Amino acid sequence: MAQSGGIASIANWITRFADVLRGVFGSAGGRLLLVILSVAIGVLASKFLVRLIGRPVARRVSRQSVAQTIVRGVRVGTIAFSLLVGLWAGGFRFTDLLVGTAVFSAVIGIILAPLVGNFINGVFILADQPFEIGDMIELENGTTGFVEDITIRYTKIFTLDNTFIVVPNGTMRERDVTNYSAEDERTRRTIDVLVTYESDVSEARRLIERAARDCEAVIDGGPDIRVGVARYTASPDCRLHEFGDDGVLLRLRYWVKKPYKLAKVQSEVNIRIRERLTDADVEMAYPHRHLVFDDTSGVARVGGPEDGRPPGQRAGDKPDPGGRGTGGARGDETAEATATDEESPSGRDAVDGSGSGGDADSGGDR
Repeated sequence: MAQSGGIASIANWITRFADVLRGVFGSAGGRLLLVILSVAIGVLASKFLVRLIGRPVARRVSRQSVAQTIVRGVRVGTIAFSLLVGLWAGGFRFTDLLVGTAVFSAVIGIILAPLVGNFINGVFILADQPFEIGDMIELENGTTGFVEDITIRYTKIFTLDNTFIVVPNGTMRERDVTNYSAEDERTRRTIDVLVTYESDVSEARRLIERAARDCEAVIDGGPDIRVGVARYTASPDCRLHEFGDDGVLLRLRYWVKKPYKLAKVQSEVNIRIRERLTDADVEMAYPHRHLVFDDTSGVARVGGPEDGRPPGQRAGDKPDPGGRGTGGARGDETAEATATDEESPSGRDAVDGSGSGGDADSGGDR
């Protein structure tokens, strides 16, 4: 009874204050001023409430995203309540709003459908806890970054490239998200090394494991790391994975302390592996191809006339029984000219004689 009497007295006070404003500023001006004053009081009250409940909520709620959502809800709810009070004191009747909403409900529904969907998905994200503020995540398109903020409408990601990405919660729930910081920041990486069959495989495994241990960001030992019901050794472990066509495939698995150093650590491990295997009796394998020619492989000529190929015959031309190449008209003409010279040595001698005669005449002139 006492509480209901207090609410009634507050309502009477607000009504009297509204009447005074309407009398001073007129009907429309008084209503507008009353709504503005009500919203201003609501903003001040929301700040006071946020300071009052901020720390208790942060202590009792372990998840930072949920705590921030509660605080935001209190702030928005206080301002919205003050707006409604101002409209009611100004003489606005909510029955008129319901009638108008019934007329434009279809249009408003179409416009607000994505926004409502983001709100609902935001609630699911906060409830399912796929990631938290401060976690390092990777989206399906390869974008990697830290979760900066989670709201009802969107998720803000601070990427490793020093940029911000704001993803609507409706889109965020439809994507495949990899969380590198879920419960444990330690991340396992894999490197494949192919060595020849002639190499000392045992020595290669030992050197590869030692190369990974030398990196400061790699976990070099300690108790086994538990992933679900499985347990994995914390130190680098190199095993013979398979026998390939070009060599023996060794697979190195190691754990990195911080997920945001994955690329740098992998580069350091690769460099150290290369350095250690170069100084040892271990050869890194690469694909080899052997080309074998037999009697059924055909003939491939790649030399010039000085290699015994008749003039005019091109590389790859097969010789015919008449001694001519099959490389085209020019080759045939050259071959015919050669054959004519061979059949008429007299013509050749005449050419040679004219040449020698010329030399003799010139010699006589001297």
